[in-house]
Amino acid sequence: MFHAERFVEKSISILQSEIQGKALIAFSGGVDSTVCAALVNKAVGDQLIAVHVNTGYMRKDEPEQVKQLMRTLGLNYRYINASTEYYQALTGVEDPEKKRKIIGEKFIRIFESVGRKEDIHYLVQGTIAPDWIESGGGLRDTIKSHHNVGGLPKDMKLTLVEPLRDLYKDEVRKVARVLKIPVAERQPFPGPGLAIRIIGEATPERTKVVREACDIVEKEIEHAAAKGLMELPWQYFAVLIPIKTVGVHGDKRAYGNTIAIRAVQSVDAMTCHYSTVPHEVLDTISTKITNTLKKKVNRIVYDVTNKPPGTVEWE
Repeated sequence: MFHAERFVEKSISILQSEIQGKALIAFSGGVDSTVCAALVNKAVGDQLIAVHVNTGYMRKDEPEQVKQLMRTLGLNYRYINASTEYYQALTGVEDPEKKRKIIGEKFIRIFESVGRKEDIHYLVQGTIAPDWIESGGGLRDTIKSHHNVGGLPKDMKLTLVEPLRDLYKDEVRKVARVLKIPVAERQPFPGPGLAIRIIGEATPERTKVVREACDIVEKEIEHAAAKGLMELPWQYFAVLIPIKTVGVHGDKRAYGNTIAIRAVQSVDAMTCHYSTVPHEVLDTISTKITNTLKKKVNRIVYDVTNKPPGTVEWE
């Protein structure tokens, strides 16, 4: 039986002995990195520097929300806008494993640069059990390389610290509640961000499309759940598929992109079932996406795949 209170006490003690000097944490604003930051902040205070890297693949208004969260938690933080660098690094890249590894390595190089400037020797990550299990190694097959595991370069100069490594998502949420962190119930968001919700090349233009679609999906599902029309899914988002189909805009033939809606229920991310979203909610989402993204998107589909055989994210 997992006891969140005991875990917090033990972790703070371990971190105080493990971290001797300045530490940097990769802060995304998600449940895992936020819990991790709060734990380490309790252990070493201002010796921890939280670094949020805007990769250009964040959700709508997310960079500002993350900065506000870091201020709310009282973290010593740095904000780095590296969107241009990431877009350039992923130019022409379509393979999802390559995407994840490029994103992961670039994160580390940015963190190493900050580390050199501020004399930092430790890198703290909010890695949890599903991350390294799915990334493979030893006798385990690689399902998908998580950027914070498979994307770590072998010549990394920083010493890695992962306080949540043996926890599953439901256990991390319990720790968040004990720490009274405002993101305890937030839905997961992948470290590589929208780059893996774009099947194919993650260009700035295609990112804008999926960002707007994701925003509509999130807001409409949250609105429907608040009205009691449905249960709030564990995770819900949009995916841009590299398939164009014929449609109609006004009285004219149109050729537009396809967006897939994904919503699932899960506990620990190891398995999931697709969520039953009412047809009227799907209809509202479909209409809003196609009206907002005219001439770009003309077809919406709903993903009814469980995990296994699928995964939560498409890449």
